[in-house]
Amino acid sequence: MARASAARPRRDKDGAEVDLVLESGQALAGVEVKASATVTTADFRGLRKLREAAGTRFKAGVVLYDGEATAPFGDGLTAVPMRELWESR
Repeated sequence: MARASAARPRRDKDGAEVDLVLESGQALAGVEVKASATVTTADFRGLRKLREAAGTRFKAGVVLYDGEATAPFGDGLTAVPMRELWESR
């Protein structure tokens, strides 16, 4: 299992933010946490900007939300219900 070497929030000069940026070597992943039961493309703003800035270093962007369904939002971006963290497989 890969170990994250750094974990931090990120906000750019335009105010776009990502709650948590995980770095492992040259790879980056971003996580946003939303209390909402729905997720929209607007919720991925910070993750899209992170993806653009990171280029090939960007591996995944996830919005954790209080909804029911996992849904792809294109190019390595996915909405995942928070309950998925607690349910065993």
